[in-house]
Amino acid sequence: MADDTLAHRAQNPTVTETVQLPPSSPPTNHGKTIAAWTTTWVVVAGGLIAAIGMVAALVWLFWVGIGLCFAGLVVGKVLSVLGYGQGGAATLARQKAHGGH
Repeated sequence: MADDTLAHRAQNPTVTETVQLPPSSPPTNHGKTIAAWTTTWVVVAGGLIAAIGMVAALVWLFWVGIGLCFAGLVVGKVLSVLGYGQGGAATLARQKAHGGH
């Protein structure tokens, strides 16, 4: 049974933790960038094509879908490097023009 009396609390103060804040504020776009959306939809389309290839027993269509998934990852990375990802120059300019979100 815990001693929750006022005298006990006065003699044993509660220890609080310090809060560690990030060095800068995080981006306000929540990952809604051109690079993220392009990557997502190309990979989803590739997965759908690969699934259709599996159901239809067409090996070549399956591998086309898998290839499209990998191409989507490459395109997303290229767009991110070009500034269309989170924190990129094009994304920051777009945020500034559209009010931050």
